[in-house]
Amino acid sequence: MKKIFTKEVLIAIAVIISIGLMYWGINYLKGVNLFTPSNYYKVSFEKVNGLNVSAPVTINGFQVGLVSNVSYDFNNNGNIIVELSLDKKLRLPIGTEAMISTDMLGTSTVLLVLNKDRNDYYEVGAEIPGKIQTGLMDNVSNDIMPSITQLLPKVDSILENLNNILSNPALNESVTRLNNITSNLENLTLQLNRSVPEIFNNVNVISNDLKTISGNVAEMTTELNTVPLDSTMKSINETMANLKDLTEAMKNENSSLGLLMNNDGLYNHLDQTILSLDSLFKDIKANPKRYINVKVF
Repeated sequence: MKKIFTKEVLIAIAVIISIGLMYWGINYLKGVNLFTPSNYYKVSFEKVNGLNVSAPVTINGFQVGLVSNVSYDFNNNGNIIVELSLDKKLRLPIGTEAMISTDMLGTSTVLLVLNKDRNDYYEVGAEIPGKIQTGLMDNVSNDIMPSITQLLPKVDSILENLNNILSNPALNESVTRLNNITSNLENLTLQLNRSVPEIFNNVNVISNDLKTISGNVAEMTTELNTVPLDSTMKSINETMANLKDLTEAMKNENSSLGLLMNNDGLYNHLDQTILSLDSLFKDIKANPKRYINVKVF
């Protein structure tokens, strides 16, 4: 009796099992679970923005399936057919839309937007409407890039003006003057740093002198306080009264001082007497023997 499980049969079985495991492993890596039943739907897009097989299909951020196939539709104006493998429990209401969303890193996913106003559903294998969700990069291309394009000539003009300003000799002169001003300020700062201690020393000397003067003034005030001001003022008043009496006597023509000061006759007599004395001195000088008699025995 021949053996059923010969060496060749065992090798064939091992190859078949290996192929099966490899197929399952490849699909598992793609995210496809062969043991989970799925429903398939088709979506037609004008462009897919780099959407690949095994890309996740989500509803409100929760993954409900995968992209099972992406093919080019040669019969429908070149649209791209994307086949979605969704959880068998999921039913899509009529009016549900599939949108392709692309993040900043360029990874595209399919977002399902369910129509909650309908109670009837698409049949499995039906084609549901699809559209491209406007992403950040699309906004950059559509909104920012035209503005940048319009701005570029202005930027060129600004750069040209800036180059003209930088190449202007006046700017170099201004920078040189600014450097000189900065150097002068540094020198002034150094001089101030050297002068400030001397100024403070002078201030201290002046302060000490003021303290000395203040002390002298205090001593003078103390001495003035010890002076008998009452008796001094009384003496001054008496002296002033005597001067007043003397002045009045000199003004009074009947007094002796008044006669001496106001009598012309006395002045004339004094003048004549002085003239006579002058003539006498002249005569004595001219004829000394008349007045000096010297006898020799």
